[in-house]
Amino acid sequence: MGKDSHIYKQAFVGKVFGKIALRKMIKDAKPFDQNIPTSSQFKAKEESGDLEAEKLKWISLTQAYENYHNPAFIHDFFGKMTKEQIGILVYKHSDHHLRQFGV
Repeated sequence: MGKDSHIYKQAFVGKVFGKIALRKMIKDAKPFDQNIPTSSQFKAKEESGDLEAEKLKWISLTQAYENYHNPAFIHDFFGKMTKEQIGILVYKHSDHHLRQFGV
């Protein structure tokens, strides 16, 4: 969401393939494929926690995208993205995890 001091930087492989992959992923309503790699900065490090609190946090973060604005954001693979592209990607990513857990 851009509220931390993270330095946004696109990986080299993303500079080569990122825009092509982004267009492919958001071009239609098809759900994400399984086993897509996760950036290490987003991998969970905790092995236990309060699931209900995490669900509420996720809902809150999802709602915050309604007013999302961070012109400095650069996705580590896809690079610079429009607000609309980010919205579609967030929706499909959330859908991916809900399907992953059978919700």
